[in-house]
Amino acid sequence: MFRPEAIDFTKTKTYSAADRHNLVTVDSLRVPDVSADDLFHSEEMDILVKNLAAAKKNGVGVTCFYGAHVIKCGLSKYLIKLIEEGYITHLASNGAGSIHDFELAYLGGTSEHVPTAIEDGSFGMWEETGAWMNEAINEGAKQGLGYGESLAAYVDSHPERFPYREDCVFYRAYRMGIPATYHVTMGTDIIHQHPKADFAALGQTSGRDFAYFCRSLTTLDPNGVHLNIGSAVTGAEVFLKALSIARNQGFALRNITTANFDIIPLGDYKSDVGKDTYEYYYRPRKNIINRPVSLGGVGLYICGNHMDTVPSLWRGLKLSEESDNG
Repeated sequence: MFRPEAIDFTKTKTYSAADRHNLVTVDSLRVPDVSADDLFHSEEMDILVKNLAAAKKNGVGVTCFYGAHVIKCGLSKYLIKLIEEGYITHLASNGAGSIHDFELAYLGGTSEHVPTAIEDGSFGMWEETGAWMNEAINEGAKQGLGYGESLAAYVDSHPERFPYREDCVFYRAYRMGIPATYHVTMGTDIIHQHPKADFAALGQTSGRDFAYFCRSLTTLDPNGVHLNIGSAVTGAEVFLKALSIARNQGFALRNITTANFDIIPLGDYKSDVGKDTYEYYYRPRKNIINRPVSLGGVGLYICGNHMDTVPSLWRGLKLSEESDNG
């Protein structure tokens, strides 16, 4: 029987990240400031702020799937504030989201210059990132933990390695009892390049995280909120499947609010589009904004740069609190 030939990952060369130049550092992280100028405003944002405030007041779930660029935009402190203040009850991301967060926690910096690093095969070959993350995931798999839990427990057990852990989103979520889950695709993440990668452990822990995410979606019924911030493929697909599972198991999720954050102009994003237009193939339009609310609720599109929209979301929620209290 024919068997294809596999490459030997143990021959991969790795390098220390200690002297690497990072495009994002803990010193460049944006600090939430309610007195800052309003960077973004739209009718959709007003609706979202109102519905998020109502969800918090009524103790209803709010799930948030974000792409790695939210971390690379220096917005970690905003995500931490949103979970700390009760506006998000479950955080989710792709594998890259976990890697940038992990690197900030131990190295104080993340995001290498890919165009030059890919030329000599050094891109992503960072010993500490690959070794420690895979070690954490492998240990977590043996304990029956999810991917996010595994990383957070590892950071908690090795504080001397992670001097910047207070700026780590998954670690802060872990300490607050908020699920942080990661939904990986094999071969997409730099830690899959490392000789210590155990793909069975990666699949097992990320699979458990998917089960956690599905469970959290059931808390959106009724009138909960789901945010998709810059995850154009993974977030949109994971959410749609998890929504189907929740409804299959008897949770109607009829009057939910969904909001997609991105920079692609969609025009009248609630109109039907055919397969002959590129908009049809933009997954969040269908899987986040339109299909999930066909039975009721509202789907919103927040079109703008994350560095404007995310701070404006948090600022709007804080101003709404002040108005209610005052």
